[in-house]
Amino acid sequence: MEDSLELLDRYEASEGSSLADFLYAPPAPRNTWGIIKWWESRRLKYNLIVGGSGILSLGVIRVLSSLPPDPLHIPYLWQPIIGFGILANLCYFLGPTAELAVEKMSRGKILPTGPSFYRMGLTFSVGLTLLPTLIFAADWGIRILRSIF
Repeated sequence: MEDSLELLDRYEASEGSSLADFLYAPPAPRNTWGIIKWWESRRLKYNLIVGGSGILSLGVIRVLSSLPPDPLHIPYLWQPIIGFGILANLCYFLGPTAELAVEKMSRGKILPTGPSFYRMGLTFSVGLTLLPTLIFAADWGIRILRSIF
């Protein structure tokens, strides 16, 4: 099994697209402050990506809800949006917590988990943020079917 330094060297030597570099970033140094610093350095990008998918979701919902037949009139309230952002950041804190727990339990005998946890958390957060678009698309389909039958 490769040790963490060899893995870090391999990451630093590889070249790829900026998206690949972002999603497959080198892991944090194997200490508490290194792990926390690694996660916090990615929080802004996480917030921008999840916030951007939230704005996209709100726009798609607005369009789908206004389409005939029987357009819906849904008011946009800012409180749930702010609440979702706060909850997303509280859940983000689970990333370094989980990585620190794995590091402590394994006593450094497994490869760093931070980049994998980050990708999984980001994917889950974006999926959760875009879920209402799927619900509103299904609602629009049902409204169309009701108008036909």
